[in-house]
Amino acid sequence: MIQAIVDNGGTILVTLALAGIVAAILIKLHRDRKQGKSSCGCNCSACPMAGSCHKQS
Repeated sequence: MIQAIVDNGGTILVTLALAGIVAAILIKLHRDRKQGKSSCGCNCSACPMAGSCHKQS
């Protein structure tokens, strides 16, 4: 068991780093959504969902 971890240490570290980056991105997107921020380019005239993603003024 220990030898398998030692043999694959680099792969394990890269996988953990990538998982951490993905988690950070998802947390940021969730926080932005709760604050009402949008990740779109705000070209609502070309978007079929224009009426549902932004609050109407």
